[in-house]
Amino acid sequence: MPTDKTFLPQRGNYRSLIVYQKAECIYDVTFFFAHRFLEKGDRTIDQMVQAARSGKQNIAEGSAASTTSRETELKLINVAKASLQELLIDYEDYLRVRGLPQWGSDDERYQQTRRVVAAHNDSAFYREAIQVRSDEAVANIAITLIHQTDAMLMKLIEKLKEQFVQQGGIREEMTRARLAYRNKPQGK
Repeated sequence: MPTDKTFLPQRGNYRSLIVYQKAECIYDVTFFFAHRFLEKGDRTIDQMVQAARSGKQNIAEGSAASTTSRETELKLINVAKASLQELLIDYEDYLRVRGLPQWGSDDERYQQTRRVVAAHNDSAFYREAIQVRSDEAVANIAITLIHQTDAMLMKLIEKLKEQFVQQGGIREEMTRARLAYRNKPQGK
């Protein structure tokens, strides 16, 4: 018996999402930053790495859960957003307490970083580029990445909310599929 291909379409290809790719870049930059610029034994190392990991992993988990639960997908994408906000504050704190500048929108370094970050989603690019950068530069690169990813996550959340309102959740899809099957003329 053939099944309706529109019922529970397979989702969850998170690796193709630009927002996931950016989150992976954030994780890699943070791992490098925390282990290079923070003192060994500093609890902030684990906190920053875990916040970056949570941002990335919750996008993946939410995307994987999307086939059967749009509610779970929305919740996990929001957790990813919250984790990256926590990480953002850690980078801002790092710069502030060390008297290092956070590049503002009028700073040419910020403008250049923003353009580069917008153009690159490959974590290998960042892993290579940050090797020769100062703590100030790497922190500002991470902040720029987080801001861009946060904006993408907000758009994704809005899109998911709109899809839910238009299409409903899994229970509604199941009901529609069952009714369509029952109302189909038999033998055809």
